[in-house]
Amino acid sequence: MFDALTEKLGKVFDGLTGRGALSEKDVSEALREIRVALLEADVALPVVKKFIDDVRPLAVGENVIRSIKPGQQVIKIVYDALVDTLGGDAEPERLKIDSPPAVIMMAGLQGSGKTTTTGKLAKRLRETERKKILVASLDVRRPAAMEQLRVLASQAGVDALPIVEGQLPPDIARRALQAAKLGGYDVVMLDTAGRTTLDEQMMNEAAEIASIAKPQETLLVADALTGQDAVETARRFHERLPLTGLVLTRMDGDGRGGAALSMRAVTGLPIRFLGSGEKLDGLDVFDARRVAGRILGQGDIVSLVEKAKAEVDQAEAERMAKKMAKGQFDLDDLAGQLRQMQRMGGLGGMMDLMPGVQKAKAQMAAANINDKMLKRQEAIILSMTPNERKKPDILAASRKRRIAAGAGVDVAEVNKVLKMHRSMADVMKKIGKGGMKGMAQALGGMMGGGAPAGPGPQVNQAALKGLQNMGGGMGGPGAPKLPGGLPGLGGGGLPGLGGDKKK
Repeated sequence: MFDALTEKLGKVFDGLTGRGALSEKDVSEALREIRVALLEADVALPVVKKFIDDVRPLAVGENVIRSIKPGQQVIKIVYDALVDTLGGDAEPERLKIDSPPAVIMMAGLQGSGKTTTTGKLAKRLRETERKKILVASLDVRRPAAMEQLRVLASQAGVDALPIVEGQLPPDIARRALQAAKLGGYDVVMLDTAGRTTLDEQMMNEAAEIASIAKPQETLLVADALTGQDAVETARRFHERLPLTGLVLTRMDGDGRGGAALSMRAVTGLPIRFLGSGEKLDGLDVFDARRVAGRILGQGDIVSLVEKAKAEVDQAEAERMAKKMAKGQFDLDDLAGQLRQMQRMGGLGGMMDLMPGVQKAKAQMAAANINDKMLKRQEAIILSMTPNERKKPDILAASRKRRIAAGAGVDVAEVNKVLKMHRSMADVMKKIGKGGMKGMAQALGGMMGGGAPAGPGPQVNQAALKGLQNMGGGMGGPGAPKLPGGLPGLGGGGLPGLGGDKKK
């Protein structure tokens, strides 16, 4: 969502940090470029004006101009201003669902992803808050809307209010409240009807339901790809409904991201969640600090670690840790790592959360290194027999031709997978022989220097190069040629990325 804005701001900051000293003119020119970048990203003009007005007096002050690293100072000021625009640096606010049955009302235009978001939020509350959830569809106009929510509820592991044909939305709301009280539910979620455009009838119906249900939370679901239209929709809804928060959907789209930056400032409402994709796990708590970091190309390592912990199977992590201690790593282990990377969002999703990867992402895109590549590599491994996966050294030319035919690829692709496996197996052997010293040497090798990996950014850089090499090993023209690989995102690979789940 923010790729274009991140790239433009990155160029501005590269120009600032590349200089030993900054004049007031340098900073003013940079702020002008930042202003243009924000406007091109579809950020509302009043928001841009206030943002620049807040940043300018701090960025051109003597403390910045005369500091040892003025470029870094300016980036910090811009980061703080972004965090403030997005909602401040306080911890994300929890939903008010402590008085059962708490009512969450979902509102929004048709096509904004409201019903899917209802399913996602229900799943999240069941898993993270251990709540007993009842969902009810009040959308009697859109064909199959009620059935869609019933299916999503089943997938999310929550209950759905039985469908009664011909019942009006206010009556459905009353029935849902009664069922929630009698059934001992912690939360009842009301998925209201939407329209393709705002109209008085829809607003009156939503207001009537709100007066009946008296929801603790009224969340507006808005499509982030609609840009400033989403901001206007939020403003109009907030005039008629007691909204308590916003949910922005399709954050994995290729829009310009301005809606997310404008929403809080224009409406005064907090952004509670960000939705992406159609899968029910595609809902993240909005955190202004993390989003600001991603916009400025600083990544979001915390979210990456959280994803790893959520996806890693504890028994599998322990099994992998024992094998690594013995310096063992076969093709079954490699296939497991490929699957885990896909569960964590694939190469693109993971690299979005890592700092300073914009240039690397462009290189990988040019080299055709993408998530399809991960699936193709897994297919190659699955085309092997169990014995071949355990002992890849027995793979003679005839076996490779059979494997290639089974996976629908060329023999060269099979060779690339084997080459990547050998590289990663060598890293595992070093770790197995040298313990922590071996780990340091392995990470140093992945950095290209062979020196022990130091703390901080060096480890992040090692992870980045390992990711690049995972693609470079299988190639495409121009693929990065780096030693090593990314040994185990879950089974004891890079420190902190999943191997310590539930300890």
